[in-house]
Amino acid sequence: MTADSTRRVFLKAAGVAVAASAIRFPLRVSAQEARPKHPNGVKVLYPRNRIPLSFIIDDSTCLVNMGHFCTPQFLSCYPDRAQYQKDWKKWPREIPDSFVREFGEWCAEHGVKGKYSIVPNPACVGWLDRELPGWSRHELLDSLKLVRELMLPNWDIHPEMITHTRVIDLKTGRPFDQISPATMENSYPRVKKSVDELAAYLAYALRILKNCELPCEGITTPGGFGNLVKDELSLAVQQSVRDVYRTEIPHFFKYVIGGKDSTEPKVEHVSGLGTEDINLTVNIPAGTGDWFGGWQGDSISEWKRYSDDEATSGRMVELIQRGEPALMLCHWPGMYSNGTKEGFNSFQRVVTAIGRRFGDRTIWMKLSEIARYWAAKELTTFKASKNGFSLTAPFVCPGFTVKLKGLPKSAPAILYGDEITALKEVSKRASLTSGTWITDGESTVVCFDLGKGQTKLKLS
Repeated sequence: MTADSTRRVFLKAAGVAVAASAIRFPLRVSAQEARPKHPNGVKVLYPRNRIPLSFIIDDSTCLVNMGHFCTPQFLSCYPDRAQYQKDWKKWPREIPDSFVREFGEWCAEHGVKGKYSIVPNPACVGWLDRELPGWSRHELLDSLKLVRELMLPNWDIHPEMITHTRVIDLKTGRPFDQISPATMENSYPRVKKSVDELAAYLAYALRILKNCELPCEGITTPGGFGNLVKDELSLAVQQSVRDVYRTEIPHFFKYVIGGKDSTEPKVEHVSGLGTEDINLTVNIPAGTGDWFGGWQGDSISEWKRYSDDEATSGRMVELIQRGEPALMLCHWPGMYSNGTKEGFNSFQRVVTAIGRRFGDRTIWMKLSEIARYWAAKELTTFKASKNGFSLTAPFVCPGFTVKLKGLPKSAPAILYGDEITALKEVSKRASLTSGTWITDGESTVVCFDLGKGQTKLKLS
């Protein structure tokens, strides 16, 4: 996150912002299209009727310790701020790939999924698709390979803009000469920018990662990036990710939700419903602050703020018990903790505690999986038929889970194309997977892999 943490305040007046931006940029920003309404007695649940969990990692990249290299650059812009006056030279310049491997393997073993940033030109040290001064070409290529092979199966890769420190002049590829809040990514832009201008900046970052053969379906904002253009930013994410990667469902992370507000993702800028060219952006917030080792890696973890050892208290516990998505936030230097791994050790305690108590009620997901599920959840239409429901889905969605009032006359079945799949009854929620159903005597819950287009859910 680093400087100017005001970025993560969720936009509550979203409807007002959409209308206002439509006036400023009438050719690019459109009002939300009406969402389909579900018939009475039909409710789309979370996947497999479980609470989504995810781990959002900011300020990560290849080899470069962002805490070490970012701090002096922020000090140049904000010389009076105490957090930048620390003795950063004593911190390691590198977070080694051996730690990435240790972290990634542990998370894979415990089913943890989430988002892992790769800053394309970390703190202006070097370009990941060219050279990284201070490391050999071989070391850089090995680091990128490790991300592709170890992290990609369970983690989405996001750019966290281009440098995470200095704003890059897209005409020259160099930082602007002036050093001020206006030329630091964490507080950029300081004036209104059009959707096209923002999309060009995001696309610049995305293309570097594409050159590195890293797929991206979303973007993370550094610090307060986009605070003055929140609605335009959401649409710029949609346009840039679709342009560079042809991504079907773009998403982004910027906000943190606290208190009693819902942590559910927001499906924004929807257009083209009922056509083959549906556009949308999924805005996925975190539900916690960073209480591990901090963005500089020098803080002592307050890990019990996520969950204590018994998973009886803490923000993650609160969200799970409330039935809301529980997405946990940290910064990569805070996992490494300048070599002590104190943040990582604390993270392991939190994950282990949550798994012991809530393992059969939760499901770890990548942000792209969450984005896909919410897009399908909000945009799939249901129409009652003689023996069940006809569904029209704009997207494929694994583990689609629906609660229906009443009991079926026979075992539910899914008809997709020419293929009929009978669902298997299970006796407890923990056993609910794709291709199964369960009843509590008053309602029926079905779970299946939703196909794009027409699906019939047969209940008799």
